[in-house]
Amino acid sequence: MKKLNVKQKQWLITLHVAFAAMWFGTALCMIAIALMNRNTPNGDELYAINSVLKLLDDVVIIPSAILSLLSGALLCWLTIWGFFKHYWVIAKWIGTVTLIVAGTIWLGPWTNTMTAISAASRLQALQNPLYVFDHKAVLIGAIAQTSALLLIIAISFVKPWGKNVKIQKQASET
Repeated sequence: MKKLNVKQKQWLITLHVAFAAMWFGTALCMIAIALMNRNTPNGDELYAINSVLKLLDDVVIIPSAILSLLSGALLCWLTIWGFFKHYWVIAKWIGTVTLIVAGTIWLGPWTNTMTAISAASRLQALQNPLYVFDHKAVLIGAIAQTSALLLIIAISFVKPWGKNVKIQKQASET
């Protein structure tokens, strides 16, 4: 497979960084918005806040996470970095896939449940144990996920670990 030239690689890296920035920035905004749920004075506002969280998750977080993963895959495939040649690339893959899976299994469903409960119960949702649990779980999960995403972004720039010696050795033997 032909590798990207310098300009193509730069454009693909730009897209990759932009998708990661959208994911990270929106996640930070969702934390700030979720914190507003704690002091909401009326049910319509509570439902509106949860609807915004769900909208941001569905329209920005999910697409930017997937596009970040896909652009990362293209960078691995079409550049000398490869998928397994560098430990920092492996760490980013594991981290990104873990965040997407965790968001799919827990954060997204918890956000959807909060929105559904607040749609049906408005301010009474704050008395619902499932809503209270989901709200705390979303807040803690979002903080953990955003922190992990910041670490992945830092790994992208610092590249703290060297080449995968096993892969390099296998490549030189063939």
